[in-house]
Amino acid sequence: MKVNLSEWIWLNDHAVCSAQHLAEVSGLSAEEVDDLIESGVIVPVDDNAQPKSFYLRYVVTANTARRLRDDFELDLHGVALALTLMQRIDELQQELNAVHTRLDHT
Repeated sequence: MKVNLSEWIWLNDHAVCSAQHLAEVSGLSAEEVDDLIESGVIVPVDDNAQPKSFYLRYVVTANTARRLRDDFELDLHGVALALTLMQRIDELQQELNAVHTRLDHT
């Protein structure tokens, strides 16, 4: 299978996209993406800007939300809770790795 390099997108905190794009690439409805935005799981680059834009890294969040919804038959509140807990686990893991790195260097 040949993959065209122009199809690759770097999911980072530099490039942005619209809520509509998040819905299109994830398989969520626009209303589901809006609910994730309202719950604070997906955060706009600038709350005051219109239209709102979002870092491309939220494509992963939206895809994960769709998988949680489909695989575990969660409603949006359950999806938002699961995503919030997963984000907190990631933060704690990063902190733990930083502590281990500091301890290894002393």
